[in-house]
Amino acid sequence: MAGAVQPVPFHGSPRPTIGIEWEIALVDKVTRDLSNTSAEVFDRIGDLRHAHDGTPRVTKELLRNTVELVTGVHETVGAAVGELRDTMDHVRRAADEVGVDLFCAGTHPFAQWSAQQLTRSPHYDELIDRTQWWGRQMLIWGVHVHVGVSHRDKVFPILNSLLLSYPHLLALSASSPMWSGDDTAYASNRALMFQQLPTAGLPFQFENWSQFEHFVHDQMKTGVFEQLGGMHWDIRPAPKWGTIEIRVCDGLSTHAELAAVAALIHCLVVDLDQRLEAGETLPTLPPWHVQENKWRAARYGLDAIVIVDDDSDERLVTDDLAELLVRLEPTAAKLGCLDELASVAEIPRRGASYQRQRRVASETQGDLVAVVDSLVRELDQ
Repeated sequence: MAGAVQPVPFHGSPRPTIGIEWEIALVDKVTRDLSNTSAEVFDRIGDLRHAHDGTPRVTKELLRNTVELVTGVHETVGAAVGELRDTMDHVRRAADEVGVDLFCAGTHPFAQWSAQQLTRSPHYDELIDRTQWWGRQMLIWGVHVHVGVSHRDKVFPILNSLLLSYPHLLALSASSPMWSGDDTAYASNRALMFQQLPTAGLPFQFENWSQFEHFVHDQMKTGVFEQLGGMHWDIRPAPKWGTIEIRVCDGLSTHAELAAVAALIHCLVVDLDQRLEAGETLPTLPPWHVQENKWRAARYGLDAIVIVDDDSDERLVTDDLAELLVRLEPTAAKLGCLDELASVAEIPRRGASYQRQRRVASETQGDLVAVVDSLVRELDQ
């Protein structure tokens, strides 16, 4: 029948596997400005692929100052992060030959968006043609974590409940306090920049997969997007891979923080999956509370007071996080990431990246080159 809603097949994962995508920026070794040299880096990396399925371990992104490190499918966070370390070694050697260093944060402290060159592809060309000024402004980097889910009927109950932990993930990873040479007073300017794209931002809280299929039908019929990859939600289903993809986090500046936050995400999804299997109705928050929590975490980071339930009770995000980590310990033990989960608590003690960047800026009388230097050193550890 004309206009019938087409099914969106979800290729469920039989195990709660994990995969990570890590966006890395290229900065000039001397000026510390961004460097549009990804093509030269790719030429020197060669054809670096996963042995099990032939997919690339390093991919292009919208901007030519960026490379994305992509893992294969792993059972544990440790294995995924170990693969990323190996891939980064390849990228770093290639970058050295081009005269650039590797850097990761949600934004660059002083680079200008107008100086950045775009990667040409039909998908990116369409994005920029549609979004224009806002699309060109997307001088941002993040981390995406995929966790396998066995059946499509679990996807939205888990996704909706994950939104309770949105501010925790954003506050821990917040690393974009500066934009175009100015301190924005936000912990994560990236989170609010990215949601300006028409298909980005918080997901809709659908009750079931059928509602999602109707949504996809409507979006494609009206030309909002032509493929599911054009739906840039902060948390989204990835039907092709049988995963939920968590895209909340700013670019994480160290391997240790990447492992910690990835472990927290892995445990959160698997814990919710297990509770769903046990017959529990998973907790949710009204959309207006979810939206407010995102803003508070973006603005105040680890000092955010967040709304924790639908009775509008509030709590300091780090206090709620401490309790959450204890509750997730049995899940972490099953997933083999107890150490990584425990290291989440180190982030508030050491200071999140946005706090460390401001500390360096303060100690150097506002020298933003020194901020980039510190981020390059952190990623090299």
